[in-house]
Amino acid sequence: MDSTQSKHWVLLAAGAKGWDDYRHQACVCHAYQVARRNGIPDEQIVVMMYDDIAYNQENRYQGQIINVPNGPNVYQGVPKDYTGDDVSAKNFLAILRGDEAGVDKQTRGPKKVLNSGQNDTVFVYLSGHGGQGLFVFPTKGFLHACDLVNTVKTMSTRQQFSKMVIYVESCYSGSMIDHLPKNAQVHGVSAATPDEPSYACFLDEDRCTFLSNEFSSQWLWHLKKHDLNCTTFQDQFDYLKTNVRSSHPCQYGNNELSRLFISNILGCPDSRTLAASISRAERVSPTHLTPSHDVSLKIKENRIQREKDLDKKRALQRDYQKLLQTRSRFEKAVSDIAKHSCPRRGPRALPERHSLTRLEDMKKVAEHFRLTFSEWHEEQDDCCVLQHMHILVSLIESGVDVAKIKAAITHVRLHS
Repeated sequence: MDSTQSKHWVLLAAGAKGWDDYRHQACVCHAYQVARRNGIPDEQIVVMMYDDIAYNQENRYQGQIINVPNGPNVYQGVPKDYTGDDVSAKNFLAILRGDEAGVDKQTRGPKKVLNSGQNDTVFVYLSGHGGQGLFVFPTKGFLHACDLVNTVKTMSTRQQFSKMVIYVESCYSGSMIDHLPKNAQVHGVSAATPDEPSYACFLDEDRCTFLSNEFSSQWLWHLKKHDLNCTTFQDQFDYLKTNVRSSHPCQYGNNELSRLFISNILGCPDSRTLAASISRAERVSPTHLTPSHDVSLKIKENRIQREKDLDKKRALQRDYQKLLQTRSRFEKAVSDIAKHSCPRRGPRALPERHSLTRLEDMKKVAEHFRLTFSEWHEEQDDCCVLQHMHILVSLIESGVDVAKIKAAITHVRLHS
């Protein structure tokens, strides 16, 4: 594509499914509404979301998704570009690089991709669960940092964009983009550092789930409250640094791009729409701030407290205890993997935190782990699994051979 006219392309992806992870699809729906308000047409926006929330049996308000307490329905009009099993890491990368042939789509409809060219801008927003060097999709595995970074580098070489901005909302999200090239026209912002969790917010007692994430709630509010023609990404980041208090947002890649006005990437509404948006954008400070890995436990605790029927309450308590037991079993397994990988070094890897530099090795180990413990992944919430990925990173960065780590993973699974 070699048009001289610049287009804004937007890729929005929710990497989680299920009622407990309501907030991630809600944030993506909200981001879509902001992009449309800013004048970006549907043909230049791709939305990836599992789409099991709006009509979920636990949703008392069928067909509605909200992202702030008592907020508007952000689900209305959201396109079903990729839903269900089509929401995968493989498809995400193919969509990003404009590779229609590389998309593996099971449902009907066109294989919508970013047909961006050298004069165009690209904005990417990911919201979901993450571990060091990886972001989880609801089906078919992990998006690895090495694959995301390599795709961006290839797109830059092929002149598939003039400028790109990536926002990532997940635990350890900094590790997904801290290797973005500084000499390319790409800039990234993460909700958290490479070694800390992100936080959920707004526990809705009626819906019994969290409506949003602290970082995303703040940047989406900021977008609606300011004139994007005279507000830079750096202005927004300064706001996020001050107002996101539970985690620490970070900037990566080419920070010169932070001087851009946000409208250069995400468009801007007309003056009437802008004035209405600013007047309606009531600030709601995030409440019920909870580390993402504790969200499932918090929701279960809330359900137990609210349940009046004694038999149902006992059933919920059993589910809660089962979750704790499964988490304990998983923590032991990861500890055993460290010990079997390197009897001398392994135990020290448990509390240590290392920066991830060997991205390709992490991909090899994480994929072997995912496939070997696939049954456990199905019965465990992703956050607990990802919370312990730093142990694998510690082993890798300490120089333990990848083959030894993979052999230890296989051994522990066979004997657990």
